[in-house]
Amino acid sequence: MTDIATAPLSKRLKSVTSDTHDRLDNRIMSARPFADVANYRRFLAVQYAFHRDLDPLYADPVLAALVPDLAARNRLARIGTDLADLGDAAPIADRPSPFAAGTIDVPTALGWLYVAEGSNLGAAFLYKAAAALGLHGEHGARHLAGHPDGRAQHWREFTGALDGLTLGDAEEARVVDGARAAFVRVHDLVEAGFG
Repeated sequence: MTDIATAPLSKRLKSVTSDTHDRLDNRIMSARPFADVANYRRFLAVQYAFHRDLDPLYADPVLAALVPDLAARNRLARIGTDLADLGDAAPIADRPSPFAAGTIDVPTALGWLYVAEGSNLGAAFLYKAAAALGLHGEHGARHLAGHPDGRAQHWREFTGALDGLTLGDAEEARVVDGARAAFVRVHDLVEAGFG
């Protein structure tokens, strides 16, 4: 068994955020986002708001040098198209993105990207649930569709980049804080969207 203190950063992130992640998963599923199309629309609005927060990260040149195919990982446009498929406009922002161009703290941003990439890995189950509503990768559930190379491969490329970084203790702490902040942000959006 690997000591968590010496495990790769991605494994340590999983360990220290597991409670927050589990609470979020439970909250999302208790909202029954796939019970019907109306609930799924609420889910899409949550997804859109979260990915709008992340949007500046995908154009950041420093992050792009660290994360393979960073720009292609951005799902905001696909979520917007999924909303349009269902006759909805993108929701109005409830706040500005926490990431302004030119002021992005890379470790914090990596924590947020860890949450976004992890949600993409876990979206296989959600994609099947969306299919039960008649939605798929070309209508209403584009953002849940797997990467052409496979979800697991896409995740391994991300975690490989993350684990390959040389970060000091303070930087690693900011990665963890970023991941926790991202989980809290999604939880807050679910509360606002589903009540």
